[in-house]
Formats: sequence, C-alpha cells, structure tokens
Amino acid sequence: MEKRNWLITGVSTGLGRAFAQAALAAGHTVIGTVRSEKDLRAFEELRPGHAHGRILDVTDGDAVSGAVAEVERNVGPLDVVVANAGYGLEGIFEETPLAEVRRQFEVNVFGAVATLQAALPHMRRRRRGHLMAVTSMGGLMAVPGMSAYCGSKFALEGILEALGKEVAQFGIHVTAIEPGSFRTDWAGRSMARAARTVDDYDELFTPIREARQKASGNQLGNPAKAGEAVVHITTVEQPPAHLVLGSDALRLVTAARTAVDEDIRAWETLSRTTDFAEGAQL
Repeated sequence: MEKRNWLITGVSTGLGRAFAQAALAAGHTVIGTVRSEKDLRAFEELRPGHAHGRILDVTDGDAVSGAVAEVERNVGPLDVVVANAGYGLEGIFEETPLAEVRRQFEVNVFGAVATLQAALPHMRRRRRGHLMAVTSMGGLMAVPGMSAYCGSKFALEGILEALGKEVAQFGIHVTAIEPGSFRTDWAGRSMARAARTVDDYDELFTPIREARQKASGNQLGNPAKAGEAVVHITTVEQPPAHLVLGSDALRLVTAARTAVDEDIRAWETLSRTTDFAEGAQL
C-alpha cells in the first residue's frame, strides 16, 4: 500500500481517533487536530514520528488555512483529508435556541467547509487527492429531537455531492462518511442538549432521549472497524461518494429514502402541473 499523508480533524476521541489509529496502523502519516496541549501529546504518543498533532479550532477559517499551509510545508503534501470535527445537538425544534442552531452549523458545516477548502487548492494543483467529511446517517434521514444536527448534516451532504462533481475532473475523490450509532461518547458527554421547556413534547421525546442515553456505551458500531473501512476506500480506484457505516444506518437510511421515493411517486402528477407548456429542461 502506498504510504500517504492524512489530515483528520477532531482526533481526540470518537470516530476521529479511530480513523487516525487505523491510518497509522496501515503505515500512513496522520496530522490530527485537537483542542488542547494534553490531547496533542496523547495523540502524538500513538505513533511517534508518524502522528503529528496540531491545536486548531475549525471554526476559525484563517487558522484552518494557515494550519493546512503549514502542514503542506513542514510535513508533506496531503493525500487524504477527513473533516471529522463536529458534535451532536439534541433538542426539539421549538425548544432549541437559534444561537445553538447557529453554533451547530458553525462547527458541523462551516468547520468542515473551511477544512476542505483549505486543502483543495493543493490537491487540485497535484491533480490527485481524497477529500472526506463525516456527515451521519442523520444526513440522509432525520429523527425527532435532532433537527439542528440533522439539518447541519443534510447541508454538508449537499455540499459534498456538488463538490465531488466539480473536482472529479482533477482526479480528486470526495466521500461523505455516514456512520450509524457507534460506541463512542457522541451520545453521552459529547452531546449538547437544549433545555426542555414545552411539555407538549414529553410523550414523544422523553422516551427517545432516555433510550439514547441508555444505549450510550453499548452501541452496535465498532469504531475500529469503521476506521478500517475508511482506510480501505482510499485504496480502491473508484471510492464511493457515500459510505454508510453500520447495519443500523443501512436500515434507517434505506427506509427514509424509500419514503421519499414513495412521496415523489404519489404526487408525480401534481408535480408535473407546475410547468409552462414550453420551456427549457435542465
């Protein structure tokens, strides 16, 4: 296997750490971003000389651009970039303050965009590379109580799909990684939760919140295997535009997409009534 330079944001814990460990185990060099000196030291100890930590806030676009440029100069050309940094925000739509929704998008969408935009010019000049971002099964389906989170991931899905079509001409691949429920801290201490304020939603949402908290730490998905899967797709000639990870994600995403298809078919006749008699087709 050709040894590559990877940049992965958010490697302190969770899937970001798992992706980094898998890439390091495969012999690659990984530059991982963290938020503290303690996490930087812990990451670099995973494989001295191959694991390079950088302290970075992905919501600071100038800092992201500077960090990528510095890595290109001092570590080497980036072959694989995984925009992984993000977090979950649980909350009923009506109860979630707009400031929290904005923060969710700032990290999950704009942080990922800043990372990919910073790396893209270097890859375009070399006419090769693989850009990835972690969306979620929640980028292809939605559940009650996660409107802001799913909204951010749906947005990122659209950006990645368009980006992939723009840069294919340069030999650059783009993959959206769509994990299901994995055994990380995402649903535990890493989850932000909007305060409950409207009791009309109790019957719907209380069981959902309790079930998620109860399952935390016992999720079906194995992070190490997710890491191996992500490393694997960097070795194939035509990597997927969408990589769904986990049997739960496969089941829920398939059901959601089937429901969309059924809606389209059921209302196809009405949809066609909104055309002019003559006009340009896209």
